[in-house]
Amino acid sequence: MRILLLLALSVSAWANLVNDVRASIAHNDFAAASKAIAAYRAQNGVTPEMIEAVSWMGRGALAAKQYDSAEKYAKEAYDLSVAELKKRPLDADPHLPLALGAAIEVEAQVMTAQGDRSEAVSYLERQLVAYRATSIRTRIQKNINLLSLEGKVAPPLEGISLNRFRGKPVLLFFWAHWCSDCKADAPILAKLKQEFEPRGLVVLGPTQKYGYVAGGEDAPPDVELRYIEQVRAKYYAAVVDAASAPVSEENFRNYGASTTPTIVLIDRGGIVRLYHPGAMTYEELRPRIEALFSHGS
Repeated sequence: MRILLLLALSVSAWANLVNDVRASIAHNDFAAASKAIAAYRAQNGVTPEMIEAVSWMGRGALAAKQYDSAEKYAKEAYDLSVAELKKRPLDADPHLPLALGAAIEVEAQVMTAQGDRSEAVSYLERQLVAYRATSIRTRIQKNINLLSLEGKVAPPLEGISLNRFRGKPVLLFFWAHWCSDCKADAPILAKLKQEFEPRGLVVLGPTQKYGYVAGGEDAPPDVELRYIEQVRAKYYAAVVDAASAPVSEENFRNYGASTTPTIVLIDRGGIVRLYHPGAMTYEELRPRIEALFSHGS
């Protein structure tokens, strides 16, 4: 019993390693974060949780523009993740895809910050091939799109043809039924739609299934689809109708919509003019929509 109690206490003590590391980084205390990881590793060895914590060191160093350190931590997290993949599939543990996805993202962003944008895109494209069949495909595609999608023809959408709207500017609003930031953006988008729809703006709201409904309760596809429609009708009716809200996981993968909301603006010629993972204010988005009317004529 004593051994079991000590084991339980040990596990509990390390249960929040990632949170502790993130909190230290938020206070710019990289030494404390590094010490916590080292102590954990000495007691527990390499685990997916530890690798995720290392990946957060990379993110923190990147945010602090400490590019050499960011690259070092990204490489460490990447190499440790790859070693773990010899023991288990990537998506068998929730920490592992977060760690590997962050490592890839940080490495590409370091390249970009140091002026190697084209090499960053090439690197990401190689990683996309390697991990296309895993959950981090969408995250890798997001990073490719951030570096290269603007100025290119918009990828097609499943469930609705963008060619139908050629000659009109299009706003894509990728949302999720669980996403509070999406709900907060809805009044902004509704106001912009009311303002610009008479001039030809088309607003589409792609979404996808996640395998659960309210409260994280597991749900089969038919149940979740009904729930998605209920959420759309309650929160987004003034933004998109049911016909303008295609449900497709492939749309999210192709547009790299691992962040919700993701907002994409397409001009009248079908060219992407804005790719923005995350919420936007009215003041940020309005001039970008206005500019669509001067492109693609």
